[in-house]
Amino acid sequence: MIRRGFKMKLFEGMAEEYEKRHNALWPEMKDMIHEYGGSNYSIFLDKETNVLYGYIELEDREKWDESANTEICRKWWHFMADIMETNPDESPVAKDLDAVFHLD
Repeated sequence: MIRRGFKMKLFEGMAEEYEKRHNALWPEMKDMIHEYGGSNYSIFLDKETNVLYGYIELEDREKWDESANTEICRKWWHFMADIMETNPDESPVAKDLDAVFHLD
């Protein structure tokens, strides 16, 4: 199992909308996350900076990276692009975080 931490950034004033959209996460998106080996997925918000911190456990990083090519993932990115920093392809600007401690 691969533990991945990353950060993204919301636009100012979009925290409530971000949470609303994720609380209503599409069933197809949930299925895709699991199909491509993602589990134990959490996202946390630092309200002072609008920085989102994500954590996900992956079966295989290469398989997970392939999920970016799915229609549902692209649709989700488009849906979220108006409330957070994105790349030209509408994927979220995400920076991996280095693990410095873990305790089971």
